[in-house]
Amino acid sequence: MDAKRVATYGMLIALAMVLSFLESLLPAFVAIPGVKLGLTNLVVMVALFRMKPYDAVIINVIRILLVGFTFGNAFSIIYSLAGGLLSFAVMWVLFKSKRFSSPGVGAAGGVAHNIGQLLVAAVVLRTTGVVFYLPVLLISGLIAGVAIGVISGLVVKRLPEKI
Repeated sequence: MDAKRVATYGMLIALAMVLSFLESLLPAFVAIPGVKLGLTNLVVMVALFRMKPYDAVIINVIRILLVGFTFGNAFSIIYSLAGGLLSFAVMWVLFKSKRFSSPGVGAAGGVAHNIGQLLVAAVVLRTTGVVFYLPVLLISGLIAGVAIGVISGLVVKRLPEKI
């Protein structure tokens, strides 16, 4: 791996960690546990749109692990990995199809992230009762995903074709 790629990884991972920290300082915008804006997904979307998918998934996994070890615990890492990897897979498929704008990709990613976390919660808690939380998570994932998609689209337009 060349120095430029390592430096780019480092900057994007550091930015994701800062965004995660800033998001932790924001008061919950709804009184529902687990609902967040997903600011770190900005970094993942920028990497997806301007780097190779492999680079974006590596940045995403490293970011999840570092943020989890820094600000969370083993459970937060498991939930974040499930949501982050499912979200990335969905966003990559939609991005690759070239049929969706960044808000569409972001919305699908936000919804997929919440579904991934809900599936892990069902396994960890050994209950399907968490499915009643699904409507709230779908709506919050959709709204946050569109917002992140719009912002990432604006950022991507200002970046060179490949970073």
